[in-house]
Amino acid sequence: MAYDQFGNLKPFHPKSATPETILPPQTIPTIADKLAANGISWKYYSGGRSGDPDPNEYCGICDPLTGFASIMTTELKYNLQPIANFDSDLSSGKVPAVAYLRPYESKAGHPANATLPDFEQYVLSIVNQVKANKKLWKNTAIFVTVDEGGGYYDSNYIQPIDFFGDGTRIPFLAISSWAKKGHIDHSYGDHASILKFIETNWGLSPLSYRSRDNLPNPVAGSNAYIPANQPAISDLMGLFDFNM
Repeated sequence: MAYDQFGNLKPFHPKSATPETILPPQTIPTIADKLAANGISWKYYSGGRSGDPDPNEYCGICDPLTGFASIMTTELKYNLQPIANFDSDLSSGKVPAVAYLRPYESKAGHPANATLPDFEQYVLSIVNQVKANKKLWKNTAIFVTVDEGGGYYDSNYIQPIDFFGDGTRIPFLAISSWAKKGHIDHSYGDHASILKFIETNWGLSPLSYRSRDNLPNPVAGSNAYIPANQPAISDLMGLFDFNM
C-alpha cells in the first residue's frame, strides 16, 4: 500500500510498479514525529497539493512525508498543506516554529520545467514577506538549499560519512537577522545539518541511533574543509552571531 498526496491509501500492484511506487508506507522516525512529540509546531507546505489551483504543479517525490504511516494515518497529515496556506498563515501570525516550503514545480529551479531566476524570485518573495513582519523576522532563520549538485565534478573533499557516502557540494544560504554578515562558513555540512540545527535549537535528541544527525560537529583540521574528527557534519550554528 502507499498514499497519494491527499492522504488516501492506494492499492499497491508490484507487477505494474515503477521505482517511485514500490516502497510500502515507512515506519522510521522523521523530524515531523520528533517535533510533534515535543509540542513544537510544524508544517510542510507544497505547491500543487490538494487545494492549490493547479495540481500539475505538484511533485510527489518532493513531498516525502506522505510516505510515512506515522504522518498519513494520524492527525499529523493535516500539517501537510498547500503552499498558498503559508501566505495566509503569515498574514494571520500563525506561522509554525518549523516550516518547510517546497515551491510550485514551475518555480523549483529544476532544468527542463523551471528556471533558476524564477526560483530566485520565489525565494526573494518569501524573504521579503518574512522581513515585512518585524516580530517574525527577529526570530527567524531561513535556509535555502537544493536537492543535488547536478552531477558536475567537484574538486573539493567529499567525506565518507556513512555506508552511503556523501554527495558533492550544493548551494546553501542562511538568511536571518542573526546571520553573520557576508560570512562564508567552511565547516563540513550535509542536508542532515538542517536536522541537527532544529534539534540543537530546540534541545531535541537525534532521530535514531543510526541517523546522520548523531554525527558530531566538525573540528577544523589543517584544511578547514576536512574535519579532523570525521565523520562529522555541522549543526549550522556557526553561521549565526548570537552576541548581536
